[in-house]
Amino acid sequence: MEKGIHKVFMKPEEIPTDVNKIFGPMGQFREFMMMYSSAIKEVRTKFEILNDDLAVSYNRNPIEMIKSRIKTPESIINKMQRKNLEINMNSLMYYIEDVAGIRVICSFIDDIYEVANMLVSQDDITLVSVKDYIKHPKPNGYRSYHMIVEVPVFFANRRQNMKVEVQLRTIAMDFWASLEHDMKYKKEIEGASEIVAQLKECADGIAAIDAKMQAINYSISEFGK
Repeated sequence: MEKGIHKVFMKPEEIPTDVNKIFGPMGQFREFMMMYSSAIKEVRTKFEILNDDLAVSYNRNPIEMIKSRIKTPESIINKMQRKNLEINMNSLMYYIEDVAGIRVICSFIDDIYEVANMLVSQDDITLVSVKDYIKHPKPNGYRSYHMIVEVPVFFANRRQNMKVEVQLRTIAMDFWASLEHDMKYKKEIEGASEIVAQLKECADGIAAIDAKMQAINYSISEFGK
């Protein structure tokens, strides 16, 4: 997931000319991006309400931060090419599931699974797929909990089900992922293989710390009962 907060609307001058040729009229592409931005608002609001409810009911906030992004047109086209898809609006709608993305940063590992379950338990949320990179980390050490969810969004004259990618991770996991992302996009970095090994070592250490912090938090919570 790219870093940064997404823009709700793209100005006409921000849309590359070749994108207009590929996806059709500029207005159609802008409308499509608006629909994904609206889907992000829907899902983000759900997480914010869950966090507020848990704060009132249980005096705790499992969510530390929420970030969101919309894929750039160039990123969308590159992904379509990697997946050998026809580059058109139909492919974008039905085969690219992570145009809209939300990253939820939690305090503890247990919070990740609890918040994820609370979200998908809601009647208007459909769980499309799950990839658990916490229980099954990537070879480079990457850890995060990924979901694709579908949420209905109501516009002026229609209802549209929209897919949103949700990534949930701890603060430490997010810090590691940001550093690994920066390193991955640096070309011809000196000592790259050594840095990759160091990052893997850090990832394993972070996993151990997250588990230990979870155990300490559990002991504190039990003591307060």
